[in-house]
Amino acid sequence: MPTKIASNAWIDPRAELDEDVEIGPLCVVGAGAKIGAGTRLISSVTLMGRATLGRDNVIFPHAVIGGEPQDISYTGGETAVEIGDGNVIREGVTINRGTDKEEGVTRIGSNNTLMAGVHVAHDCLLGDHIVIANSTLLGGHVHVEDRASLSGGVAVHHCTTIGRYAFVGGLSRVLHDVAPYLLCEGSPAKPRCINIVALRKNGFNESEIDSLAEAHRLVFRNRADAASARAQMQAAGQLSRSACELFDFLDRQSSGRHGRSRDAVRRAA
Repeated sequence: MPTKIASNAWIDPRAELDEDVEIGPLCVVGAGAKIGAGTRLISSVTLMGRATLGRDNVIFPHAVIGGEPQDISYTGGETAVEIGDGNVIREGVTINRGTDKEEGVTRIGSNNTLMAGVHVAHDCLLGDHIVIANSTLLGGHVHVEDRASLSGGVAVHHCTTIGRYAFVGGLSRVLHDVAPYLLCEGSPAKPRCINIVALRKNGFNESEIDSLAEAHRLVFRNRADAASARAQMQAAGQLSRSACELFDFLDRQSSGRHGRSRDAVRRAA
């Protein structure tokens, strides 16, 4: 199908649009934009700077993608936003492009849902199959790994990492890395239990779930360090691949300042 562009949308002639793109009323698409086939900008969407969108994304009204980073040290470098395929980006979402402190790109993977009012700051990296609920704010350089879920009104500190299959409860203040497979909530947010709903939904067997539950018990209830907890579980024949991943994450987290493995990025900036 040919591209459909509303008569009152504005498209810079230097923008690159594949076939079967839909640009609705009052959208503004800047010179650096690249939009993949099947992507729909419903209305009043703004693409600024070097903003690349893959295939079959749906962008709802008043989303702004590719705006300059809200970082006082930014001096106008040539940075970008890259978004994969099949994402749903709801009303009023803002996604800022990167700075030159890391790769110069804010990157979002595929098949994610960002609900109304979500803010993704400069240099964030999001994986695939992530759900972020209304009005959640990601500070600069935040990494969110595959299949994590963040509820509404969550505020995530700069340089924090949210692990795979993690869940962050609503209105949480996330100051530290959130380990994979765990449910975390509070102000400040703390691990409460394993994210058993997501684990079962995504096909984890009971043996692996039991292994993660034991790892959580040893580290977050018995206060064992990751190395000794790993050794205890290995001796008992309880150490699963997922538990190893959890312990590896905790080792990296403990190497950083303030419970954030990537905080060195902020110190070096």
